[in-house]
This record gives sequence, structure tokens and C-alpha cells, in this order.
Amino acid sequence: MAGLTGAERLWTVQAEGEVLLVGSAQPIAVPSGQLVTLQDVILNAPGTAGTTLRFRFLAPQIARNGGSIPPGTATEDMRVLCESFALPWLADLGPLPEQIVISLSDTAVPFGETAPEATQFFEAFSLRDGVCIWEAF
Repeated sequence: MAGLTGAERLWTVQAEGEVLLVGSAQPIAVPSGQLVTLQDVILNAPGTAGTTLRFRFLAPQIARNGGSIPPGTATEDMRVLCESFALPWLADLGPLPEQIVISLSDTAVPFGETAPEATQFFEAFSLRDGVCIWEAF
């Protein structure tokens, strides 16, 4: 794998053109100081605004029971994750998606499945001039 970019080493093509980046246990810094790790990234999953790149993170401290991070604080963490984590990946992907969705979950939930016991927060962002612009759902 020598000489390949980070995206080439980590992205694998799935059925029907979906691209998936599998996460790792390496913590990612966010303003709240909570421990956040990448669960996965899903590309080309249709969203309300067209092509969407979904970055899904595990954030146990947002849990309803025993968590210490309130929704407002988690929202700022998601904005920072969009700008400091998601945007750098776009340089290796080619055409930009119409929307980036950042999600935090206190437990791993398979994409597209419901989990009423999980605490999950989602924020959508459009891209303008290299900046993540928050878009209300």
C-alpha cells in the first residue's frame, strides 16, 4: 500500500456504488473534550439534498442515561467534525457531495436501522467555499 493516499488505503467499494470507510478506535478531538471515534463513512447514500456523504461517529457521552454532553454542545462538536475531519477527506474523493451529514451515537447502530435505545444526534451541512454551512433538517 505504499504510495497510496489515506483515502485509497481506507475506502472500499461496496455494491451499487456505495463507498464505505470503516472507522477506528482512534479518538478524534472535539471542543467538548468527549471521546469521539469514527464508526464509518457512507458515500452516495441518497439524502434530501442529493448526493450525501455521511460521517457517523460514536460518542458515548451523549447517552440519555449517564452521559455528560448536552445536545447544544454536541452540535458544536458536529460542526467541528465537519470542518476538521470531513472536509480533509473530500480532497481525495473527486466531485463534492451536495450534503455532508455528521451523526453522533452513544452506541454503534447499523446504517439504516432503528435503535430506540440509542441516543443519536444528526446535523446536515452544505459546502460553500471550503466551509461547512449548517442546514436545518
